[in-house]
Amino acid sequence: MTRPYVVLSVATSVDGYLDDTSPERLLLSNDTDFDRVDQVRAESDAILVGAETIRRDNPRLIVKNQARQADRIAAGKSANPRKITVTASGDLDPDAKFWHHGVEQKPVVYTTNAGAEKLAGRIGDLAEIVPLGEAVDFGALVDDLATRGVGCLMVEGGGHIHTAFLSAGLADELLMAIGPTLVGQSEAPRFVHPASYPGGPARRMRLVDVTQIGDIALLRYHPKEDS
Repeated sequence: MTRPYVVLSVATSVDGYLDDTSPERLLLSNDTDFDRVDQVRAESDAILVGAETIRRDNPRLIVKNQARQADRIAAGKSANPRKITVTASGDLDPDAKFWHHGVEQKPVVYTTNAGAEKLAGRIGDLAEIVPLGEAVDFGALVDDLATRGVGCLMVEGGGHIHTAFLSAGLADELLMAIGPTLVGQSEAPRFVHPASYPGGPARRMRLVDVTQIGDIALLRYHPKEDS
C-alpha cells in the first residue's frame, strides 16, 4: 500500500516562531500567500492539524475560494478536503469550528487508547475516533489514511506535529513561508522542537525552489532527499 504524499505547510518568523504570545494570532504571511495556501488545500485529499492548533486558533480548515471548491466537486471530490487531527489526551472542544464548517466527510481523530475513551464522551459522533495504542504512532497514522483513499496529506501544524512528521521521516515536501518579522519570545510556539531527525544536524535537505511573494520568502524542500 502506498502511503500518502505528505506536504508540511508552515509560516514562520525569521527566528523560527509560528506565533507570538499575544491573545490574537500573529499574521506572519500576506494575502497573496494565504491564497497560495488555499490552492494547496484544494489540491489535497486531507488536511491535518494538531489538537493544540484547534484549541489555540480555532480554525475552520476549509477551501475558501469557491471556484476551487467547484473544481474539486467537478473532479468528483468533496468541496473541502477531509479534516484530520491528533490528540494524545482527548482534550478537544465539541464546539470548535473544526467540526462544524466544510464537513462533507466526518473528520478523523487519531489518539491514544486513553484519549479515545475521553473523546467518546466529549465529541460523540462528530468524528471517527481511531486509537493507535498507548502513544500515537505517526507511521501507523499515515498507513491508516492510505486505507481511506488519502493520496495527498497537507499538514498545517503546529510545532509538535511538524516535529513528529519530520523526525519520523514521513514528510515528502516542506513549504516554508518566512515572514519578515522577529518574535523573540521564548514562550511563543516554535516551528519544530528538539528531536532526533534523520541524518542528524549535518544532513542537508534538498532545496527545490525559492519564491518571493511580496515580503514573504517561500522555501520548498524535499526532506527525504539530500542536497
